[in-house]
Amino acid sequence: MEKLNQLWEKAQRLNLPPLKLSDLHADLKIQERDEFKWKKLKAEGLDEDGEEEAKLVRSLGVILAKYGLDGRKDSRVVSSNFVDHGPDDESLEDPRLEKLWHKAKTSGKFSSEELDKLWRELQHHKEKVQEYHALLETLGGTGESHENAIGPVDLSGVQAEALASRHAELKDRLRSIGQGFDRLRRVSHQGYGAETEFMEPRVLDLWDMAKSANFTEKELESFREELKHFEVKIEKHNHYQKQLEISHQKLKHVESFGDQEHVARNKERYALLEEKTKELGYKVKKHMQDLSSRISRARHNEL
Repeated sequence: MEKLNQLWEKAQRLNLPPLKLSDLHADLKIQERDEFKWKKLKAEGLDEDGEEEAKLVRSLGVILAKYGLDGRKDSRVVSSNFVDHGPDDESLEDPRLEKLWHKAKTSGKFSSEELDKLWRELQHHKEKVQEYHALLETLGGTGESHENAIGPVDLSGVQAEALASRHAELKDRLRSIGQGFDRLRRVSHQGYGAETEFMEPRVLDLWDMAKSANFTEKELESFREELKHFEVKIEKHNHYQKQLEISHQKLKHVESFGDQEHVARNKERYALLEEKTKELGYKVKKHMQDLSSRISRARHNEL
């Protein structure tokens, strides 16, 4: 879609880091897929209240804020780049998270590998909070005036349903943030126990949410197995991200000192890694979206 292509071109002009560009590419592909689905729904007359369209507007707004493409100087650009930033030179931007990190570092309860894992979890939590605030901004206060109004507000059934959907989305995200922080606080105080079977922050997050959703024992076990496959997929993507970053650094070095043939070979390798990283990034984000939707449906079945 033209507008998404324009965003991609703008991001390239801004010289975003390669891993951030790769993540943006995956987010734009998900957005494009969802917009095509919505066009089909609209053609079939299945989005009469406009709520699906509103969701698309909100998700695009989150993408713009997330990557600093909304033209704001103070945009909160979410960093999911754990390769070229380490605990020593990147802020968690939240005093509560900084406090947990300092406590864990000085406790003596964590190995070097476990501290790396905890750092990734803290970064992931920071990103979730940033995305929540970006979503809140895209809503622009829609619905809050109704919720806080004194006395009855006359809403049609369609408006009320759309409003409830928006609040449910925010509520789900807020609950995930709350659960995530509780878990981080527990881990930073006690260390990682032998019972932690997952390593990746996003998988740990999903598993915590799934355990509190309305799954049967059999469904929960099936979900656990799917999370294991999802974690393997994430690890593969992480591997390609690291290779892409190494290739990017090597290419910059070769362009400064190497001959044209050497530069051409490195550019070719970089392009191949870039495509593979984009492809895997899209698959990871799509899988994440599908798993999150399953949890959300199970939760809403509780009502």
